[in-house]
Amino acid sequence: MVDKHSQSFFGQSTGLTLLSSSKSDSFIFLKCIKKKPDGSWEKPSLGEGKTIKCNLDEIIMILEVLQRNSDSWSSYHNFNEVKTQISFKWEDETKKKLLIYIGSYSKMLNFAQAEIFRLLLKHILKEKIEFSTVVKLNSGKATAGNPKGNEQRNQNNDATALPIIKESIELNESEVSQIKGIIEGETEKALLIQFNNDKEIWVPKSVIRSNYNSSNHISQNFTIDSWILKKNNIPNN
Repeated sequence: MVDKHSQSFFGQSTGLTLLSSSKSDSFIFLKCIKKKPDGSWEKPSLGEGKTIKCNLDEIIMILEVLQRNSDSWSSYHNFNEVKTQISFKWEDETKKKLLIYIGSYSKMLNFAQAEIFRLLLKHILKEKIEFSTVVKLNSGKATAGNPKGNEQRNQNNDATALPIIKESIELNESEVSQIKGIIEGETEKALLIQFNNDKEIWVPKSVIRSNYNSSNHISQNFTIDSWILKKNNIPNN
């Protein structure tokens, strides 16, 4: 049985990698990269791309979708005050193509790729349930007469062995909304959109889930994260 797993899924413009560094870690990493305009790929080693860490609870929820028990699942990661939405959903009711959104990155897996993802993630979860939940006892002079002291030493050992990363997760019930609008301006990271109530707001491109025509003054449909609309009091009906 190997300790590390890594599987990449590449398309023409986006790549997704599932990484488990050790079966004794209670988490996995999902890494997304895009192809640059010059044809080269983003390099995570240079701080490019997007990487998120998923815990055991999230792995189970992702598997619920992959095993076709749920149509979709999404949550928000809040790391260093930066919110990142992650979402897994089937393209339609046939459940042949899986759509994965991680922040501004999106990746579609075909049937075969989704099956590989499911089987590998199921295997990784089984390993992690077995090995990452094992109680680590101090070797040497640990005695049964002082379990509290042993527990404290184990905590100290774990604290020095692993970096502490604080990451909170916020579940989101209604993740996106369909709404009409007109693009009035654009920057590298945001669109100035005028909605039907004549209100204009800057919308980060990272929360726009649909394709759009960058031409100004054209009424078009957008799929946008609901929270940004609610924050700016934009009705989505």
